[in-house]
Amino acid sequence: MKRVTDKDEEYLAQDYRRRRVPVHPAKAIGSVMGQLLAKKGYGQVQAAKSCESAWQEALGSRFQKDTRCGSVRRGILEVTVNSSLVLQELTFIKTQLVKQLATLVPEQKITGLKFKVGNLS
Repeated sequence: MKRVTDKDEEYLAQDYRRRRVPVHPAKAIGSVMGQLLAKKGYGQVQAAKSCESAWQEALGSRFQKDTRCGSVRRGILEVTVNSSLVLQELTFIKTQLVKQLATLVPEQKITGLKFKVGNLS
C-alpha cells in the first residue's frame, strides 16, 4: 500500500482546482425579463402606444386623420403624413409640438420631429 505524501495531496488539490468548472450565480428574474423584453422589442410597442396618444393630444383634431406617429430614434419622432400640404403646415408648428410632446411623454426625451410623406394605411 502506497503512502500519501504532502506533495501528492497538493498535486491533487491543484488538479481539482484546474478541472473545477466555475458555476456562476443565478441572475435575478427582473434583469432577465428586462433583457428579454428589450431584445424582443416589447418595450418599444408600449412606448409607441404612449407616444401615439401623446401625439394625438398635442396635435389636436385638425390633422389627426392625416398623420401617423412612428418610432423615436435618438430623440427624433418620425411622423408620416399623407400629403406635402400637411407636412408644410406641421413644419410651421413644429417647435410647439416638440414642447408639448416633451411635457406629455418625458420618458421618450423627444427633442425633434421628422416629417415624411407616405401612405398611412
